[in-house]
Amino acid sequence: MTVLNPAVLDDLAPQGVLRAAINYGNPVLAQKGQDGLPKGVSVALAKALAEELGVRLEMVTFDAAGKVFAALDEHVWNIAFLAIEPVREQQIAFSDPYVIIEGTYLVAAESPFQRVQDLDQSGLRIAVGKGAAYDLFLTRTLQQAQLERAETSASAVDLYLEQQLDAAAGVRQPLEQVAVGNPAYRVLEDAFTSIRQAMAVPRRREAGAAYVRDFVKRKKAEGFVHAALAENGQTDVAVAPSV
Repeated sequence: MTVLNPAVLDDLAPQGVLRAAINYGNPVLAQKGQDGLPKGVSVALAKALAEELGVRLEMVTFDAAGKVFAALDEHVWNIAFLAIEPVREQQIAFSDPYVIIEGTYLVAAESPFQRVQDLDQSGLRIAVGKGAAYDLFLTRTLQQAQLERAETSASAVDLYLEQQLDAAAGVRQPLEQVAVGNPAYRVLEDAFTSIRQAMAVPRRREAGAAYVRDFVKRKKAEGFVHAALAENGQTDVAVAPSV
């Protein structure tokens, strides 16, 4: 039986409770089940980590990744599931990524835009979810197009539709669901970024962060991440390669 370093439990599960931030804003990672409870690959990882640590799991749900990050100083979570981003790395220690997903655009079926680079033009307006990984990426990289921010990724699509903007940026899979349900829209074939989803621990919790990094490596190697994605219907999502 492996004896845990007490510092790991102090960092990850003080008072014997692992508080995990679960983001419903990215349906690739987490969804609300028919019983109203969270499910998905991030939930599976949180449960596996709590079981391995021998502690109780408490899931704190959010509707946007930006809100997870904003709650960091409120100390309501000990681990989170977020995309690796330079802005976040100043305050968060990330594991290696466990899932790679694409950021791309939803556009009108009859629009002239065929590639993501076509959207970076003066006068174009793109809807994004405030604080999402793709918002942070586009804020750094777009030269001419203007970003219009909604509170969540789902409401970014609503903003795009309501205001008849030029595109909605987001994770490929939920954007494709919109397009499948309405032939007036389509999703571009290429991507403006690959979003590296990882487990996250607040900085200065070195023992906990090191344990989580090892945990993610083991779960990828065991096939756990692949199985959790498949179990929750995310069969077209790529497990991040081991490094």
